[in-house]
Amino acid sequence: MKQLATQGSHLAEQQLKLVKAEIRESTAEMKTAVGGLVGAAVVGMAGLGVLLMGLAFLLGQAIDNVALATLIVGAATLGLAYVLYSSASKKMRDTHLPQSAANAPNGRRTLLAATSIRSTHDDRHDHDHQ
Repeated sequence: MKQLATQGSHLAEQQLKLVKAEIRESTAEMKTAVGGLVGAAVVGMAGLGVLLMGLAFLLGQAIDNVALATLIVGAATLGLAYVLYSSASKKMRDTHLPQSAANAPNGRRTLLAATSIRSTHDDRHDHDHQ
């Protein structure tokens, strides 16, 4: 019985080490992906700025008033940004997180609980098939 308890404890420690290693690996991959997304956002914002300046210039030539055209393009852009922000903000307010995820600091309790539940389920499943 003592040997079984020792083996169970050792198995739990090994599972915890494996979960930690998987989280570290996933975190490193996520950091790389986020860096790429930030880079794309910066380049995209610069491109959008140039595109809007060109649009303002063309509109300015068409109405023979570049300053007014710049104000029109800027106001239209801010209006679109407000609509997008309002829509996203409403969706976030309407989204409800599961209670366990909302209470868990940085998701730690949820991860540990899920690992524990999965481990218990796997143990029962393995026991049933023996």
